[in-house]
Amino acid sequence: METFFTASDIESFRNIPTPFYYYNTGLLKRTLQAVTGEAARYNYHIHYAIKANANHKILKIIQTSGVGADCVSGGEIQAAIRAGFHTDKIVFAGVGKADWEINLGLDNNISCFNVESIPELEVINELATTKGKTARIALRINPEVDAHTHSHITTGMRENKFGINLDQLSAVLDKLQTLHSLKLIGAHFHIGSQITEPGPFILLCQKVSQINHDLEKRGITLDNINFGGGLGIDYETPDRRLIPDFKTYFESFHRHFPVKPGQQIHFEPGRSIVGQCGALISRVLYIKEGSFKKFVILDAGFTELIRPALYGAGHKIENLTSTETEDVYDVVGPICESSDCFGKDVRLPRTHRRDLIAIRSAGAYGEIMASQYNCRKLPQAILSS
Repeated sequence: METFFTASDIESFRNIPTPFYYYNTGLLKRTLQAVTGEAARYNYHIHYAIKANANHKILKIIQTSGVGADCVSGGEIQAAIRAGFHTDKIVFAGVGKADWEINLGLDNNISCFNVESIPELEVINELATTKGKTARIALRINPEVDAHTHSHITTGMRENKFGINLDQLSAVLDKLQTLHSLKLIGAHFHIGSQITEPGPFILLCQKVSQINHDLEKRGITLDNINFGGGLGIDYETPDRRLIPDFKTYFESFHRHFPVKPGQQIHFEPGRSIVGQCGALISRVLYIKEGSFKKFVILDAGFTELIRPALYGAGHKIENLTSTETEDVYDVVGPICESSDCFGKDVRLPRTHRRDLIAIRSAGAYGEIMASQYNCRKLPQAILSS
């Protein structure tokens, strides 16, 4: 089993003010090699989902792998351009694109707008007409596939705010015929996040195949099919699989989705690329012994990693500086909220004030979702050499 931290890493952490994010760039590069290598077997196209982690140095590393960028805001488009992503590989999704964000995409000739409603089509058409441009668009369609994941990160169902429902698709296509500054180049799908079984992806392939067929009968051939992202990572035992199983993931799509001649297939992985390369490093402030519980109180809280408070998510927690006999603790932060808890009944070596604690698999939705609640300072990020 691969070791994420080296002894020299841990020794260097002692001299760094906590909390901070640590990124293992060697692991990130190996992950990029794995995802691009497996995708290349089928000529699939990759766009990194910037919402997972927009640290500029991380983006620069990802950009050098040759992948594109999946953006969900104007700020993310700007971050992608600053990091060197080619604008002809930038796709722009999101249910609420502001006019300035659409104009930013038009001015930079991005590859595609993934459009989610008729009103959005009308606004993009109006802005593109004003500029004398034609906007390339893909329709984000809800395929009605249950991803069997947390309700907060399920996105492909009728009741979700995202996308165009199947019973609305015909009306959308009719409307498109009247909007002359738009060019339909594809369809976009995204059913959710942190999906760890192939079943939902296989069902997605079946649903999209039927949609593809129905559109062909209507005389519409899609040049691009974008399956979004969603591949999960191992939060409980990250060292067993530091690099996700991209081989099985892409094989599932290759086996179950028949590509039409000339069609390009796109994916938007985020968490699966950066999730395991990051950790949140914190120091123990206090050990508090209550009547029924022992608490490890850290100097990091949900301001630095909100996933446990927001989703009830679990992350592996490690004491990097103690090798004593194990004890059981609730690991909590200093934020003035009861939800500021990283884990209950966590088995750790006997823990003391000033011990270094690592909260693993924090490379995705850690730094990018950090806040300054309680007037806390945003932490720094440290990258391995």
